[in-house]
Amino acid sequence: MVEATERRELSDATVLRLPSYLDALDSLRARGVRGVSSEELATAAGVTSAMLRKDLSQLGSLGVRGVGYETEALRSQLMTALGRDAVRPVVIVGLGRLGLAIASHGGFDGDGFEVVGLLDHDPQVVGTTVLGREVRDVRDLPQVVAVAGPGTIGVVATPGSAAQDVADLLVSAGVRAILTFAPTPLRVPEGIAVREVDLSCELRLLAYRSRAVAAHPTAGGVRA
Repeated sequence: MVEATERRELSDATVLRLPSYLDALDSLRARGVRGVSSEELATAAGVTSAMLRKDLSQLGSLGVRGVGYETEALRSQLMTALGRDAVRPVVIVGLGRLGLAIASHGGFDGDGFEVVGLLDHDPQVVGTTVLGREVRDVRDLPQVVAVAGPGTIGVVATPGSAAQDVADLLVSAGVRAILTFAPTPLRVPEGIAVREVDLSCELRLLAYRSRAVAAHPTAGGVRA
């Protein structure tokens, strides 16, 4: 009997775990493994089998009770869910230290994303070359997004004082998904997806979790 449910909106936690399942499947695929049980896949991904089954059930999983999952079919399903069946263009606004670090991040390659635009407002930065790509003036954002096409993701790596103006420019240019590292909340219209990464908040959370681990050293690692 096939384990399948109607696909529904995925939780953030589930979406963040899906890449580990995909990595595990890629490893199995490279070894010629055509089918895998939930227990084997969960172990390879570093989660419990119950969590894996719950996550995959949200996709309308193709698992067969007593048999497991067909490696290639599940991989294809995960690729589609994560948007890796097509390359998503990314534009980064703000080429200070943080923006440079993000632009230099090697994880974009082969992960379904391509940095197609680097933008800044500083005359000393505009016109320079970063990783073989010219930094353009932020006023060129509409043209950059128009060339990149639908599905462009905007990354805000500016100081907080400039973040809202940049977000407004991204929305006006047609960007519907924004990742911001600015230490200030963004106000965007309905229908715009925003993911906020507050580094100081993450550090506070990590400090709290590290104290929890220190208080219970035999409990193992604590994951967010």
